[in-house]
This record gives sequence, structure tokens and C-alpha cells, in this order.
Amino acid sequence: MTDHPETTAALLLTDRPAEHVARLTLNRPDKRNAISTPLRAELLAALAAHDRDPDIHVTIVRGAGPCFSAGYDLSGGLMDDPPFHTAPGDGQWARHVTDAWFSIWDLAKPVIAQVHGLCIAGATELAQACDLVYVAEDARISYPVVRVASPPDWPYHPTMLGMRRAMELLLTGDELSGVEAVEIGWANKAFPGDELDERVIAVAARIARIAPDLTQINKRGVHRQMDVWGIRAAIRSGSELQALAGHQASVQAFKADPLAAMKRANR
Repeated sequence: MTDHPETTAALLLTDRPAEHVARLTLNRPDKRNAISTPLRAELLAALAAHDRDPDIHVTIVRGAGPCFSAGYDLSGGLMDDPPFHTAPGDGQWARHVTDAWFSIWDLAKPVIAQVHGLCIAGATELAQACDLVYVAEDARISYPVVRVASPPDWPYHPTMLGMRRAMELLLTGDELSGVEAVEIGWANKAFPGDELDERVIAVAARIARIAPDLTQINKRGVHRQMDVWGIRAAIRSGSELQALAGHQASVQAFKADPLAAMKRANR
């Protein structure tokens, strides 16, 4: 067990804050931990490695610096050297991240999202792909991209939050606090920011004390029952609408003059 993270890659830090508990820290604080393609590849590879490590029973994912993540890194090519192949053509990006986030559901071992500060757009998808979500009370959670560019790439909102809550969030792009996120079921619990690390480690340690073969069955049982209810089919049915949005006149106008479009949307 270590007290300080050890660098495993420039983009990702790993440490072991409790027995059988691993922690991954998105390490791009100067970019607000924007999820680039290399970071996404490192994260998925690390989670897969933890699934194979018998000494790890649960993994925490958090962000370095002042926030969890500001979402996908739009400054680089999101499909440049991706971590796995996805069928090309219109909608390739949405199909790719849909498969990526479903792969976290399909891990044997639980993954916990620890959210503080900003959690925007694609970062909310990463958080919702985790099995448990704990947030700082003053976290700022939103999907503002729906105002100017596209619906979510991995549209979890209706299946996880219900129709009315999903409709409000997707039609307004409004922000949730950590407390509000718990109230609508986006997160499990909210804690004061200065207690978040300690409280999440405590939850992870309780899970880690359970035999991992049993935990695996319990996790899979929840996901398989949600599958029967159609959660994966529902998310997939909406994911490629992100590609359709790219052909709309308003989105073309946004791409031509992003600042003007955002100013209109945020009035």
C-alpha cells in the first residue's frame, strides 16, 4: 500500500490506497483532464489489467487537480490511433465510445467514479460507465454540448435517470451540483469535497473485503437484469444520432463560428 501515486504513464497515475483497492487518476490537470484518445487507451488498458490482477478487487477512477474531467479532448483527433477497431463510416465515433464504456460494465471487478469539480459531457459518460459514482457536494456536472453540437455520444440519460429528468437535462444542457446529482440518481452519494477521498476509499475497502468471485457474480447479476430490460439496446439506439446531428444546419453554423453559437445558446 502506498500513500502517493506512482506514475505508470504520463497521462495516468496509479496507487493502492487500501488493501486490494487500486486507484487510477486522470493526469492532465493543465487540460482539465480532457479525455484524449491516448488517455482513453491508457485507462481502458489499466482497467483490463486490474481485472486480471488477483490482488486488486476494486478500482477507483478520479481526476487530478481541480476537477474530474472537462470531457472529450476536441483539440485532437478522437479517432486517431484508437484503442480498438470500430466499423468505419458515419457514426464511427459514437459506436466507438459506446463499446468502450460498455467494456467497463463487462469487467469482472467493480469500478468506482470519484467526481469533484467539473464533470462535463464525455466525462459524465465515463462516470456513468462505472458501477458506483460518488461526488463532491459542490461538483459541477453537465452536458452543455447539447446546446450547440450534438446529443450525447453514449446516451445514458433516459435509461439511467428516467424520461422527465433526461428530457430536462438534454433540452437545457443545465448543470447539476453533486447534491442534485444524487437526488436524481446520477450518483450514489455526495460528500464534502475535503472528505471525498477518504469516504470513497472507505466504500472501496468495504467492497474489497468481499470475495471477488462473489462480487463478480453480484455485479454481473445487476448488469444482466438491466440487459433484459433493454438498457444496452436503448443506449445503442440513440448513440448514432450524434452523427446525424453533425449534418444539421445549426451544427454547421457552430463549427463555422463556435464562439457566436455558444453565445446565442447561453443567453
